Amino acid sequence: MDKRIYIIGAGFAGQTIASDIRRKKIFGKVNAFLDDDKKIIGTTIDDIPVLGPIDSVTSILSNSDLDEAIIAIPSAPTERIREIYETLVKNGFNHIKILPGISQVIEGTAHLVQTREIDPLDILGRTPIAISLKESLNYLRGKRVLITGAGGSIGSELARQLLSGGAERLYLLGHGENSICQIFRELKVLQTEGVGEKATVVPIIGDMRDREYIDYIIKQTKCNVIFHCAAYKHVPMMEENQVAAIENNVFGTKNLLDAAIKHHVDRFVLISTDKAVAPVSVYGVSKMLCEKLVLEYAKKADKDQAVMFVRFGNVLGSRGSILPLFQSQIKTGGPITVTDEKMERFFMTIPEACSLVLQTGGVGKNGQSYLLDMGEPIKIIDLAKQIIRFSGLEPYKDIDIITVGARKGERLIEPLWLKEEKPTPTEYPKILQLENKDYAEGRLDTLLEKLYPICFYTNGQESDFRNKEKLVQLLCDDCQSLKDFYEEIKTDGQKRTDIL
Repeated sequence: MDKRIYIIGAGFAGQTIASDIRRKKIFGKVNAFLDDDKKIIGTTIDDIPVLGPIDSVTSILSNSDLDEAIIAIPSAPTERIREIYETLVKNGFNHIKILPGISQVIEGTAHLVQTREIDPLDILGRTPIAISLKESLNYLRGKRVLITGAGGSIGSELARQLLSGGAERLYLLGHGENSICQIFRELKVLQTEGVGEKATVVPIIGDMRDREYIDYIIKQTKCNVIFHCAAYKHVPMMEENQVAAIENNVFGTKNLLDAAIKHHVDRFVLISTDKAVAPVSVYGVSKMLCEKLVLEYAKKADKDQAVMFVRFGNVLGSRGSILPLFQSQIKTGGPITVTDEKMERFFMTIPEACSLVLQTGGVGKNGQSYLLDMGEPIKIIDLAKQIIRFSGLEPYKDIDIITVGARKGERLIEPLWLKEEKPTPTEYPKILQLENKDYAEGRLDTLLEKLYPICFYTNGQESDFRNKEKLVQLLCDDCQSLKDFYEEIKTDGQKRTDIL
């Protein structure tokens, strides 16, 4: 028996998906559109009936386990998507897909290949801002764009959105063969299905710690724009591997900046994090030093170059983040573990963050610092409850929630900026500008000179190589917030003193 498909939303996006399904034939048959527009309810579109309103008509549909619903209203607010999802679940739909509300779709380029299984990201948080990518990516038309960490959550989404930018070439740089292979294949499928514009996509396997190789890559690719997403980022993991955090994040970024300035890359955009604000972990310090490097290299840039960073908080659903962890814990029957009932974070969806990063890359000026407006913070325990309910279960009844205490390098609240950075609105929604806080002349160079033999084997300084204690001491001497945090741990006598 053919699978019956109900498309929620009879607008352009829904009609395009219906056309795709009819053309491919193997995915089932579109049984009906469901829509709230009274003007079209009761009509047919390409011989497909339009039923509605959505909330009332769903209950009378005869559906089986084979039936599928596709929510194809990319401009709908999150609250409405949540209502539709709950209606579908209540009325027996087990297979629900969604066409994500990304700006490429809003601009009328919807394709079946862009649909995916609905997940908590689609019904949590606030409604993402809609940005016209075709307009904001004009600066990339005909250019060569390189993404570091292209296999990661942010890098891969940047790559998907860049398909609509008209870039001549898209270079995917990463040291993980599997992740680069995955996004490369995905982009090729999207292109085959007509998503975006023609661009040559080139996968590059490499390590940004390799100074000579990075210089060679930037020279050979002749890239015009670099989006630097690559970083070791998991705080507790980096507290166990502190030298690696500095070696990769700081010196890797320095290698990229050296090559970008030397080979006259037009624009360099560093992806930064709230962990860089008054950091209390070595990872946080590493990202703060990356920000300082950007400000230093902006002074070395030619007048036609722009070097900048964009800082934001947590993104929902990134690999290794809290959302996939919660989902994994629910699958095994719980409990869900949270650090503290008071812990809260700022969250943004990955597509929204990437759209704003791409826009900032075009409008940002050399030597400027930018911050994405993350809205209001969300308590982690509230997020846990929402995800449990999304799974059709009840918190504390079906799935327990327990508090386990802070992990290494964690704090209850992550500030997005220092008071002296004074974020101010720009003419672009959700993009704020920060006042730069440069290091005094020579301070950064001196620190990196001391850190280098710890990260890289140096003749005559063999005893420094991988010396974690010396590295932490140097960072504490330079960064008061890290020193204060570690001193507090010592005073409290907590088990976390092993980070020293």
